Amino acid sequence: MRSAVRPLAGVACMATLLAALAVAQAAPLPETYTNALRAAGIPVGAAGVVVMPVEGRGLEAAANQTKAMNPASTMKLLTTYAALRTMGPAYAWRTDVAMLGARDGDVVLGDLAIRGGGDPSLVVEQLWLLVQKVRGLGIREIRGDLVLDRSAFQLPPHDTAAFDGDALRSYNVGPDALLVNHKSVTYSFVPDAADQVVRLAVLPPLAGSRAPATVPAAAGACGDWHGKLRADFSRPFAPVFRGAFPLSCGERNWNLSPIEPTAYFAAVFRALWEASGGKWAGNARAGVVPPGSALLATHVSKPLAEVVRDINKYSNNVMAQHVYLTFGAERIGWPASFERSGVAMRAWLAESGLAMPELVLENGAGLSRIERISAYSLARLLVDAYRSPVMAELMASLPVVGVDGTAARRKGAIGAAHVKTGLLTDVRAVAGYVLAVSGRRYVVVSIINHANAGGAQRAHDALLEWVHREG
Repeated sequence: MRSAVRPLAGVACMATLLAALAVAQAAPLPETYTNALRAAGIPVGAAGVVVMPVEGRGLEAAANQTKAMNPASTMKLLTTYAALRTMGPAYAWRTDVAMLGARDGDVVLGDLAIRGGGDPSLVVEQLWLLVQKVRGLGIREIRGDLVLDRSAFQLPPHDTAAFDGDALRSYNVGPDALLVNHKSVTYSFVPDAADQVVRLAVLPPLAGSRAPATVPAAAGACGDWHGKLRADFSRPFAPVFRGAFPLSCGERNWNLSPIEPTAYFAAVFRALWEASGGKWAGNARAGVVPPGSALLATHVSKPLAEVVRDINKYSNNVMAQHVYLTFGAERIGWPASFERSGVAMRAWLAESGLAMPELVLENGAGLSRIERISAYSLARLLVDAYRSPVMAELMASLPVVGVDGTAARRKGAIGAAHVKTGLLTDVRAVAGYVLAVSGRRYVVVSIINHANAGGAQRAHDALLEWVHREG
C-alpha cells in the first residue's frame, strides 16, 4: 500500500525552516550533561544533541545538530515510524503451506512447501500452530521433501561474522523471508547442587540434536561463565562443553545462532511434526512454490503495531530489517530488497516534508558501521510522529526509562521518558520523548560518536533528567 503525498507541502517546509531556526538559536547544553561528557573523556564536538518541545514554546537546547552521525539502534525509529504510516498498524504478514504432490488419504505423495512472506514474528509457537492446522486437515505423512520458499526477499548471501566477527551471536542473524524463531537456539543451564551437575535444556526442540543432558559443575565465582564452559559449536547439533559451569551463577540462558537457516528450519519443523504424530522421511530444500499451487493452510502474523513494540522495546535487529524490507516492497513492489527500501524511504521522507540530505541507509536497523542521520533530522521525525495518527502506537513501542526494555536500568526521568537507545562499540545514542514536571512534552535526541562513548550513559541520564525537571 502506497502512502499519499501530504497536502500543504509548502506549509510543512516553512514549519521545518522555522523549527530549524529555533533550534539553531537554542540555549546551551546543561552543565550536568557537559560535565558528564567531560568526565567520560568525550568532547562536546562528538555529540549531536537536540531538545525541543513537541508543541508550542518551551525549553530548547542543541549542539552539532545537523552533523551526520552513526545513530546505532535509534535508526529503528525511522524504520518503524515510516512503516506504521505507510502500511498501517494492522498490517500483517502471511506464511502459506502448499501441497506440491498428490494426496492419497492421509499421505502427501510428493513435496510439501512452505512459502514465507517475511513475517518478523514467526516464532516456534506460531509454527506449531501451522503444523496443527496441517495435521488437522488429516495429513499424517509427507513422502517427499519440505520445500522452503524464501523468494519474497531478494538478498545477497548473509555473512553472520561480517559485522563484528562473532558469527554465533543472535543479533547477527540476517533477514530471511522464512525466518523462524529468529534462527535462535537457547541453551539453558540449570544447576543441580544436590547432584553436583548442571542440567542442560535446548530450546526449541531440534530433531537430530545430540547436545549433552548435563555439563560439569564448578565451584567459585560466576564471572565469565561463557568462557568457563569452553564451548565448541563447530558441530552445531552436537555441541561440546569442555569446561564447567559455576553453580554460583544460578540458572542462565545462552542465546546463539549456530545452525544455518535451512537445517534449522528443518530441525524445528521435524520436531514439531513428529511430536504431533506426523511422519516425514524426506529432507528440506530451497525452492519456489509454482503459481496456482493448492494452499493447505495459512498463518497470519500478529499486527505491525505489536511487531514494532517488540522491535523498539528490545531492539531486535533482524525484525527491524524485515520491517524495513517490507516497507520498501509495499511501496515499490516485491520481491523485497535493501536497495528498493532505500529508494522508498527517501521518497517517503520527501513526500512527508522530512527530507534528510545527510541520511545514509544500509539495513534500517542501525546494526551498521555506515548508517548516518543527524540529531536534528531524528528530532524532526519524532515531532512529526507525535502529531501523526500513529503517535500512540509508536510511543507505546518505546522503552520507558527505569521500567522496561533496553531502558530498564536508565536513571534519568524515571517513568517519565519513552526513549529508544542505541549502542555500538563507539556509539551511544538516546532518542525519544520526555514528559516534564510542567506537563510539557519534549523530544530529546543525543547521539555520541567517540572512542569513549561507552562512558556516556551518565550524560544521557543527566540530559533526560534536566528536561524532566526544567522543561
